[in-house]
Amino acid sequence: MLSFIAKRLIATIPVMLMVAIVVFAILRLTPGDPAALLAGDLATPDQLRQIRHSMGLDEPLYIQFVHWIVQLLQGNLGVSLISDVPVTEMIVNRIGPTLSISTFTIIFSVLVAVPLGTIAAWRRGKLLDRAVMSFSVLGFSVPAFVVAYALIFVVSINLQWLPVQGYKPLSEGFWPYFQRLILPTMTLSTVYVALIARITRTSIIEVLGEDYIRTARAKGLKERAVVMQHALGNAAVPIITIIGIGVSMLIGGVVVTESVFNLPGLGRLVVEAVLARDYPVIQGLILLFSFVYILINLVVDILYCVVDPRIRY
Repeated sequence: MLSFIAKRLIATIPVMLMVAIVVFAILRLTPGDPAALLAGDLATPDQLRQIRHSMGLDEPLYIQFVHWIVQLLQGNLGVSLISDVPVTEMIVNRIGPTLSISTFTIIFSVLVAVPLGTIAAWRRGKLLDRAVMSFSVLGFSVPAFVVAYALIFVVSINLQWLPVQGYKPLSEGFWPYFQRLILPTMTLSTVYVALIARITRTSIIEVLGEDYIRTARAKGLKERAVVMQHALGNAAVPIITIIGIGVSMLIGGVVVTESVFNLPGLGRLVVEAVLARDYPVIQGLILLFSFVYILINLVVDILYCVVDPRIRY
């Protein structure tokens, strides 16, 4: 197990290098000039040249890339071109809301979706099964921002149960912190509950057709025990896979959700950095998200070995 983890960690090095090359090339080759955005509309050509020189944007691309990689290997993600704040500091200041939303979303989605999918498989073809599948289709079809605005209109504006927007850190009290995460969590959870519930149902239905399930039933085990003790455990691999995919998909979901609910997280920081063409911030965020994605895949692979001892790498 330890050797497998070590090999996977070493394998992330070339992957991260390729991500760095692609991100650097895309950002530098797309139209736009951060110096012009920083200088304003009234800047003269000489002022623009001076700003580009101070930013190092007048150097050849390969030299810019080498300088950036050297700083990256030293643990330095660079400094924002717009705010002149270290990128690492900006990420640390913004990671709280994103981490909170993602954690609550995954916990809520798993706790709701796995039982829903299990019950739907157990009651296959019945009314509850049809209801779960209908919700799954609806969850995939409705965009996140539509769900967000609908929740704001109903829960916050009409019923006035929860705040419309904003974020409070945990240091200001659990309830102010938690109540501002309820609507974003429900928004993000819609698609993940639908996804995980559907895959859980499909996996358990497939397992319920195996010979050992029929043997368990022939021994007189109750149907609930057959589903919970035998079917669910053996259907865990695809469920874990889809949960891992769901965590990875959160990277894109938080961008929309944080923008709608005005949360000062990494998603909002991505939007702000892209609009300002703040190269160091964009590069740092993409590298962070890529590393998180690779780490999630590693955790999923390790969980495969835990839930199914037959799997060996």
